[in-house]
Amino acid sequence: MLDLTRHPEKVLLIGVGLKSDTAANLENSLDELALLAESAGAVVVGILKQRLEKIIPATYIGSGKIQEIAKLREEISANIVIIDAKLSGVQQRNIETLIGAKVLDRHQLILDIFAQRAQTREGKLQVELAQLKDQMPRLIGESIAGLSKQGGGIGTRGPGETKLEMDRRRIRTRIEQVTKALEAVRKSRELHRKRRQASHIPVLALAGYTNAGKSTLLNYLTHSDVLAEDKLFATLDPTTRKLRLPSGKQAVVTDTVGFIDNLPHHLIEAFKATFEEITQADVILHIHDASHPFGPQQTHVVSELLKEIGVHDKPIIHVYNKIDKVQTMSERTTQRESPFVNVSSIDGNGMDQLLELIERVLNEMSVSVDLYLPTSDPSLVFNLARDGKILSQESGPHVIHCRVKLTEEALQRWSRYLT
Repeated sequence: MLDLTRHPEKVLLIGVGLKSDTAANLENSLDELALLAESAGAVVVGILKQRLEKIIPATYIGSGKIQEIAKLREEISANIVIIDAKLSGVQQRNIETLIGAKVLDRHQLILDIFAQRAQTREGKLQVELAQLKDQMPRLIGESIAGLSKQGGGIGTRGPGETKLEMDRRRIRTRIEQVTKALEAVRKSRELHRKRRQASHIPVLALAGYTNAGKSTLLNYLTHSDVLAEDKLFATLDPTTRKLRLPSGKQAVVTDTVGFIDNLPHHLIEAFKATFEEITQADVILHIHDASHPFGPQQTHVVSELLKEIGVHDKPIIHVYNKIDKVQTMSERTTQRESPFVNVSSIDGNGMDQLLELIERVLNEMSVSVDLYLPTSDPSLVFNLARDGKILSQESGPHVIHCRVKLTEEALQRWSRYLT
């Protein structure tokens, strides 16, 4: 974790990409790395780039570039070098040895930010689990760097091997402890979710690229004051608030952790309980940053991550946020997923259309059926109105004929009155 308690770390960023990648993608990834570093509280004092024909197994980047990094690092007094890639333990240790400074990769930087942002016990446990799983394969780099290697038989095991095994055992034990604790949290979350489902209130989940404005949107829609800052991963812990729809019916909206390109797999795995808030929602609001120059790429990243966490066949409303920063009307209408709405979480533009679209999608998830309720129990009509939308009602001597729109779940509860 970056030590920011005394003074900001001075970091040198290294942008790395293959020559088969476009220069624009390399620049975008490097810009994002700079934002990540600043979000971690560091000060970027220098940037270098390299485009490779292929990755160098021992050091990832070329030897000439490593010499250039070492020289520049001394000139600008950077105490940390952050490389825009995923390094193995051996690669990381080799580069540190050659340049004489601490080296982090993109995944470690993201994990560090998550560690800083986690506020709840659940969030801290999830981050710790991700860090432990990230640390395990890197131990081999530690072993090779300063400790003796394992010998070929009895009596040849050196102190390095012993320490390596001790470290591995300690990490495995802690992983088991944290996993058990998170399983208890997951069960508690599942219980709360079942209570919400029992109340028949529809659940909306906000998903999107980090810093797309999800928390700001939540605050506007629900009149809340959730922390919303213009930086990456400002909030980690899920936040749920009530939302009143135009018809007067209620829904709940859950804000979840933002996505980013090359999100460490260990984080996705560790935040499984949190991401279940998305997979179990009735409707997903995919929040896009309409003003971002790489918006389509961000959309692709989020779409792929939604598939990875198990979102399939869910209704998705595409909310293009920050249109107050969009200059022309053509930018508001091109490259839009459907159904979509343009909004501004700052001035409220498009929010009425968003609420109407949410209600329409929820209604489209319902089916229209004819129910026949006995007149002997007048409360049935009242309860039916709570579960769905009564389109027409005809009273007879023995039954009340109702044409009603119900969700599939509600229809199961009222199926006895279909005939």
